Amino acid sequence: MKVGFIGLGNMGSAAARNVARAGHELFVFDIRREAGTPLEAEGATWCDTPASMVGQVDVVMSMVFGPAQIEQVVRGPGGLLEGDCRGITWIDLTTSTPALMRSLALDVESAGGAAVDAPVTGSIDSCIRGDMILFVGGTDEAVARVQGVLDAVGHTRRVGGYGNGYVAKLVNNQLWFVHAAAIGEAMVAAKVAGLEPDVWWAAMQGGAADSFVMQHDVPSIFAGHYDPSFRLALCLKDLGLIDELLHETGTRSEITRATHARFAEAADRYGEHAGEMTVCKVIEDDAGVELRVEGEWVAPWEVQHPSA
Repeated sequence: MKVGFIGLGNMGSAAARNVARAGHELFVFDIRREAGTPLEAEGATWCDTPASMVGQVDVVMSMVFGPAQIEQVVRGPGGLLEGDCRGITWIDLTTSTPALMRSLALDVESAGGAAVDAPVTGSIDSCIRGDMILFVGGTDEAVARVQGVLDAVGHTRRVGGYGNGYVAKLVNNQLWFVHAAAIGEAMVAAKVAGLEPDVWWAAMQGGAADSFVMQHDVPSIFAGHYDPSFRLALCLKDLGLIDELLHETGTRSEITRATHARFAEAADRYGEHAGEMTVCKVIEDDAGVELRVEGEWVAPWEVQHPSA
């Protein structure tokens, strides 16, 4: 298929490469013209606007910062709706809000196209490998039409109609951030009480405390870089969207609010460009301990994968 990809940040460019590797003809756009240059060198075609892209492709994929940016991609000047959307399927991988997706999907349908929400979960290394999980919402017909393109990016998990992909993504990130913040408290308490970080980490794995965050992200604390592949700015953006969802549902959220406050504190201290696990450095610094562990803690995104 001819596939357009909008949003060529770290995750977007890696996902776009996997689309091309799967044999699809790739067209690209980003608000930063230079972001397209590496993919053009690999055979992609640059498009000047999303509107010009839709006339050349069967599928448009987007992965941008958040709701304001994705609304611009669809409804803004030069956006998808200013082009010929008849027969195209738009797949959005952005972390956004269910209500906005449902509204944008109806607009695209009214213009003769179809929409699928497929926000992703994983990490930059899983994006490079092409094995992210996609929370997929939309009609069965639309999803079936683009299944091959979705498979190029990762593993699909169907969660229902339009917008449900975003519900799944937001509550997924809710648990992720809560666990990331709690790990800092647990690790520092263990260190102060006499349990060294590497011993603590080995003991926790495989038990009730284990998780993706435990397995994948704790080594970034040992290494001292706190995983800059996902910045605190992105964490705070997602936590704001989670707050909106919880407000809409009217459900209790004391733990999530405390987690949001901890991430905000980390951003105040270390800057919004600091890595996501800097949320643990707040506790580390307040306790006057260091959680560094000697060893070759190679960042996951630096590991060479056969498919990359």
